[in-house]
Amino acid sequence: MKRADVAELAGSCGLGAWTAFGVLTMVVVGHDGIPLFADGDLLSWSASHRPDVALAFARGLTATGTGVVPFALAALAGVIAGRTLRQRALAVALCLACLGAGQGLRYAVMALIARPRPPLTDWKTHASGWAFPSGHTTTAALTAGLLIVAVQVRDPRGRTAFALVIGGWGALVGLTRVYLGVHWFTDVVGGWLFALGWLGACLCAVACWLPERWTAGKKDADRAREQRENHDHAPDDPDRRGRSRPA
Repeated sequence: MKRADVAELAGSCGLGAWTAFGVLTMVVVGHDGIPLFADGDLLSWSASHRPDVALAFARGLTATGTGVVPFALAALAGVIAGRTLRQRALAVALCLACLGAGQGLRYAVMALIARPRPPLTDWKTHASGWAFPSGHTTTAALTAGLLIVAVQVRDPRGRTAFALVIGGWGALVGLTRVYLGVHWFTDVVGGWLFALGWLGACLCAVACWLPERWTAGKKDADRAREQRENHDHAPDDPDRRGRSRPA
């Protein structure tokens, strides 16, 4: 896929996600942060369906959406995407920068909107800060997106099973925030949209502005391999066979 096509696709997806996020944000602000749509019903259902095993699973899964785990997975995405040592170092730096900057921007948006969380009596895990957009959801979705893109970059045919597993993890982390009572469902939807918009913006920027020489490692490697194969299989110069040295 050409870089221009990648930039156009990523930019279009990012713009669509940002537009939807902006609309949802205006609705949240316009209603002064009160529960919207199915927020109350989903929280009530979660509060009445919390067996100990499910709570333990939800707490363990939600813990992977913050701290060291997302940054380790983002670094892994960079290692997967690169083909040479130089490319891997650059890809790791870009993935970590995308995740870190996305978290910083999300903090600013949360503070600006200042939406209250659900009632403390419904909480089944620790939480801090404002509610919208969900931080764990945003972080996990961004990390999952980076890993999926890395696999697509390394193998354009992709690996469907891997994408489904890692995408499912990113989605489930967000849903555990609702199940554990620390976020409204619209907080989670906002986190998904925010992550998609930011990931699209980052991919568009990389495709547009990253110098071609930083992404030409595969072509260079293939060209060098072809040259070696041609050299190994090249026939001897017929003019040199049987030629004797002049007296």
